[in-house]
Amino acid sequence: MAPRPAPAPRPSAPTTITAKAFGARDDDPEPEVDAAAEPGRAAWLSRLKSGLRKTGASITQVFVATRIDDALYEDLEAALLQADAGGRATEYLLEDLKQRVRRTAAKDVPAIKGLLIDALADLLKPLEKSLVVGEHTPTVMMVVGVNGAGKTTSVGKLARHLVEHEQKVLLAAADTFRAAAREQLAAWAQRADVPGMSARPRGQVEIVGQEGGDPAGVTFDAVTAGRARDCDVVLVDTAGRLTTQLHLMEELKKIRRVIGKAQAGAPHEVLLVIDGNTGQNALSQVKLFDEALDLSGLVITKLDGTAKGGVLAAVALWSSERPRPLPVYFIGVGEKLEDLQTFRAREFARALVG
Repeated sequence: MAPRPAPAPRPSAPTTITAKAFGARDDDPEPEVDAAAEPGRAAWLSRLKSGLRKTGASITQVFVATRIDDALYEDLEAALLQADAGGRATEYLLEDLKQRVRRTAAKDVPAIKGLLIDALADLLKPLEKSLVVGEHTPTVMMVVGVNGAGKTTSVGKLARHLVEHEQKVLLAAADTFRAAAREQLAAWAQRADVPGMSARPRGQVEIVGQEGGDPAGVTFDAVTAGRARDCDVVLVDTAGRLTTQLHLMEELKKIRRVIGKAQAGAPHEVLLVIDGNTGQNALSQVKLFDEALDLSGLVITKLDGTAKGGVLAAVALWSSERPRPLPVYFIGVGEKLEDLQTFRAREFARALVG
């Protein structure tokens, strides 16, 4: 049966998805957390620092030294490598740091720590970008990643952010063969519902799925339904795929092509969810998924476990050599809906350095 013709696009201004729902200020170009103005953000940042404590402790230990010398830089190199920054990013950061020390004529070790935060924040800054929806109706987002990275959980949390911004969201349960995958997504969709939001003209979540069905077919139906139902966003939750298994990656490519058939120009975002505990393997995942699917953004999860976090420096350096930077839209530190927050480079640099 031929798909229903889509209604004429509803005119709307693009919406920037920020941490506004949890207290961020719109007029702060480079936000610094104010516990009074951003209580939710401040509590979340405390959990981020706690999650990265292992990394922070190893780096902070370097700065107990009493003087700036080769031994300090050697210890810092070891600490950055231990934090999974990787060889290239570590070399880049150390050279940048030495240049900053020369420019500022820094004489004491505590000043070096501040300069390292500056160097890391500047490296990470191109990854800091807000997610924008509304330029297309609907905006179609395809979410991918390996098994266990937290894709479905992240889809539910993303839905919450979107609903908080009064977006009408449709979830495509394209992970059709994993047991109870649709039920898990439905549970997150229910949790993403905001009290009082159902009375508003927008700001709601729907779900399309078929257990055991063809993932590409489910995706096509979902995008078509999203257009017909005047949805703002369609979020496609795909099955976990190992980058080493080519036939599985080919299925993701097929889903991407089918989305384009359901809506010209879609998907508008291809988001890779990465487990923050995977270290340098995360960079390998980024490269391989990007080669196959042309990624548009990253979501980093589970930074509250044994995550070292330094791999973001490696991702940032690799991203700087890409035709366009690959942003980190969100990072997560827990299972609660509010535990997924927008990425801010300086916040992360401070949490990582300790």
